[in-house]
This record gives sequence, structure tokens and C-alpha cells, in this order.
Amino acid sequence: MTSEALFPQNFVPFPYRQVSVQPYYAAMTPETITAHLLGKDSYRRTRFVILEQPEACAVAVVEREDEKSLFSPITAVSILALPETCWRVEDKTVDTGNPSALAAKARELRLDSSATLVVHGLDGHVNFIHRPAPLKIEVIDVIPPEPPKLYRMAQQVVAYVDLPAVELQPRNIDLRDLAQQSPDASAYLIPCRASGLEFDVPTYFLDERPEKQDWVMIACERSRQIHRHFYQAEAPCIELCPRRQAHDGNLQLVKCCLLEDQLEIDGNRVIVPWGASLLQIESGLRKLIELHEQ
Repeated sequence: MTSEALFPQNFVPFPYRQVSVQPYYAAMTPETITAHLLGKDSYRRTRFVILEQPEACAVAVVEREDEKSLFSPITAVSILALPETCWRVEDKTVDTGNPSALAAKARELRLDSSATLVVHGLDGHVNFIHRPAPLKIEVIDVIPPEPPKLYRMAQQVVAYVDLPAVELQPRNIDLRDLAQQSPDASAYLIPCRASGLEFDVPTYFLDERPEKQDWVMIACERSRQIHRHFYQAEAPCIELCPRRQAHDGNLQLVKCCLLEDQLEIDGNRVIVPWGASLLQIESGLRKLIELHEQ
């Protein structure tokens, strides 16, 4: 079996007690590294050895005949990464137990999918990501407020949940840009004051049930329903629903206020309720990963 099959893109060792970090003073060639490690006593949980020099590093994979004894000699060595593609960085803000955090650091360093990145990170822990190529998921939401709530909550989920490496990409619908579709409006009505948004003309908030004005709504279907209930009338409306935005086929996490307690799948989109919980967003992200893997 090839190393690509054994250690595919975005490979991160778990638990990272499988990883041993050692100073190394010889040439970083497959032959020299193999000769250095063969026969050495190795802790039974160690599978990967990071060899470090001041300006270079490499990663080797080790095997033992005896996996039950606390220590036993290394009987086989294969090379996962040599200095040409292996990079090391110290960043105490990176959670080395989180694949997405490791992939984000690789992206920050502009490393491509041929690289292996070793990170000395949070709590002094060391781990690596091999061939970083995180799954890209667009998160569509309305701004302001900024950052948009769905994106912020999805970031929280990715930070604590055991998921493959993902890269969240915000795709924002700016209410200020939408308002330009009706620049001559004498007033605007938006769903709620939570956005903190006000325009140069009078701005009203549907959740406060203001007295009826000659306004243009920036709203979605649920807000139109509420407007009809409050005022027994329709109003000119600029659509803001993330679900109504054009879909180019990318994996997308979207929210919709017509959903209350369930998720929906629409092609490569997963739609969560407007007030989705962290658990619902986690479920949505897992479904997107499943869609990608199908």
C-alpha cells in the first residue's frame, strides 16, 4: 500500500501521543534516518518520529515487532517527509489536536498540499498535518452584525468538535448593498434591531411593530408573513434570505428562518434554522462532509 493511501491528504496523528520529537544531528536522507532509528528502543505508542535540526525537520514512521512491551526495538522505518517538503513552526495559539487549526496555519504560511507542517503549539504540544488540503465550506449569512453569527458559531464548532480539516469561507450578504437596489426609498424596514444597522433615511425594525410607513422592506418570506399579519398589507421588498442566493455547486452552510428545529439538504447545501444551536450547526457540518465523501 502506498504512503498516499496510508497517509492521505489532511492526515493528522490522533492521539498525538503517537508523535515523538527528537533532536537529530546527522544528514537528513532516508538512508541515514533509517540507520539512525533502526534498533533503537521505542515507546509502544510511538508511531511517528519528528527529527529536528535548527533549520530543518523530517518525519519518519516506525514499527516494532512487539507492540505490548512498554519499550521495544524499532524494526522498520519509512519516511513520511524530508526537509524539502517538511516545515516547522512555533505558534502557541494553535491547538495541535485540531486538524482545521493545523490546516489554517498551513494556509497562513502559504504551504501547498505537498507539504507536511510540524507545529509546536498550544500547551507545548507538538503535532503535524500531512498534505494539507482542507475541505472548503462556504458559510452564507447576512451582515451586519459582523462577524456574521452563523460563521462565528461554525468557527466555534470547528474549534472543539472532532472533524476532518475544513476551511470555512464566509460569503456575506450585506444589507447595505441590498439597500442600493432601492436607493430612493423614503424609509427602510428590516427584521430586527440586532443588526445595529441604520440608514440615512428613517430605519424601522419589524420586531418592534412600528406604525406603518411608506417603507421598503429588506427581508425574507417569514418577515413578509409577519408584515402581512401586522399591517394586513404587502410592502415593496428586497430579498435577503441566504437560501435564495445563487448556488454555484460548492458545499454551503446556509440558514433560513422558515426552518424551526430541523435541517434540510438541498444539493450541496445544508440549511439550518435561523436561530440554530451549536449542535445543529455541528450536525450541518457533518452532513456536508458526508456529502463530499459520497
